[in-house]
Amino acid sequence: MGGWFRTAQAGESVLPSKAWGPPDDSSFGLVSSADDVSAAAEALRDRPTMILTGAGTSTASGLADYRGRGAIPRAPMTYQEFVSSDDSRRHYWARSVVGWPSFRAARPNAVHHQVASLATVLPVTGVVTQNVDGLHQAAGSGPVLDLHGRLSTVTCLSCGTVVDREALQRSLLELNPGVAARLDHLAEQAASLPDGDAEVDRTEDFVYADCPVCGGMLKPDVVYFGENASKEVVTAAFDLLDASDGLLVLGSSLTVMSGLRFVRRASRESKPIVIINDGATRGDELATHRLHGQLEDVLTQLIAALAGPTLN
Repeated sequence: MGGWFRTAQAGESVLPSKAWGPPDDSSFGLVSSADDVSAAAEALRDRPTMILTGAGTSTASGLADYRGRGAIPRAPMTYQEFVSSDDSRRHYWARSVVGWPSFRAARPNAVHHQVASLATVLPVTGVVTQNVDGLHQAAGSGPVLDLHGRLSTVTCLSCGTVVDREALQRSLLELNPGVAARLDHLAEQAASLPDGDAEVDRTEDFVYADCPVCGGMLKPDVVYFGENASKEVVTAAFDLLDASDGLLVLGSSLTVMSGLRFVRRASRESKPIVIINDGATRGDELATHRLHGQLEDVLTQLIAALAGPTLN
């Protein structure tokens, strides 16, 4: 394999997980007409609306997604792998140390700011995001529910102690001076796969930290594949949807059920559903209005339509 870092190629992985990548999808690159955008705006106009966002909202901030056009095939670690295998934890934390600088450096992009500005033209009840980067909050949206947690904190699975991820980074670099000495170079190579998705070889000697209070297992405070989202957060998200008369989905393929379930409930309750994504989603057949194109471009049109006079 050569070197500390490599980018996973299609069909291969350091760990035995199914690789994710862009689907064979001819809907990439489609662009909806101005009339379609205007019709979607009319469907949501003056309606209390919940916004559900996915990884596509953060790609312009340098945070790669799993299913978008051009996504690099990779195999995210599962919860079962992490908790059951010392080797898997070594591998995860080695990847995380290398990828953290790129993740930490990410800043809100135009889409995050557009989502925040939607509240000026639409009665937004809240933003439910599948992302773990905190960029909606940084852009001024609120309230925001982090459906899959936040990568900025780490939790002990034994005693519940919460550790700041930046502080843990310093500890991990102290424990692994060889990685620390090469971090700038390794982080540059890992920029396309930030944090725990960065592929790093030769991790058998990597030393990871235990809980500073009880010596228990530390895990990033995010929902892994194979793990359930917090019941409290899911309940709060459904409460937002119940308080809404519409649902706007942005930048999500809705591949996992944690996001799709909100679309399904909105459909059962006959609430208008507007989905904006470049590429197909699992919720397309349930959408009242399905808009295609780059998020920033479509949102520019949608905000303008909502700010303007009605079509009637």
